[in-house]
Amino acid sequence: MNNAVPEAFNSHRLLLMYKGDISALTLFAQQAGGSVCFPQSLPPLSVAFDEDATVNDGKITVHPATLVNAINRLLGFDNDLLYAEAGFKEYVDTPKGTVTVYMARFKLLDPPHRLMQSLGCQMRTLPELRGRPPAEMELLRRAYTKMMEG
Repeated sequence: MNNAVPEAFNSHRLLLMYKGDISALTLFAQQAGGSVCFPQSLPPLSVAFDEDATVNDGKITVHPATLVNAINRLLGFDNDLLYAEAGFKEYVDTPKGTVTVYMARFKLLDPPHRLMQSLGCQMRTLPELRGRPPAEMELLRRAYTKMMEG
């Protein structure tokens, strides 16, 4: 992964997920260091806001499509490999301020195992991700619920 993380990711993160259209297999990308947040993990002591919380911290928000385009460039993906999953927007309270988390979904028929392995990442099921920090586990739970309801 390129080390030059765009400034927009100071207060934003993406969950990268795959959901099979036929099988409903749902996988989340996990970085080599363990985090499911891209392009960098959340700071220690981060806590997800309540699900019904709306946050107005005065910061200018970045459209999720802009973040998806930036992560595509950062990871060396084709521009049409990921798309922003509508309706998923969560807030996390961190020691450095509020972070907004969106979800990007792979537009593929098959899980991108090889592609992610080439970047030092893995595609994991929700049970395989047990033990992640509480804020990440809560984000994963909410993302999984959103995908199963959608």
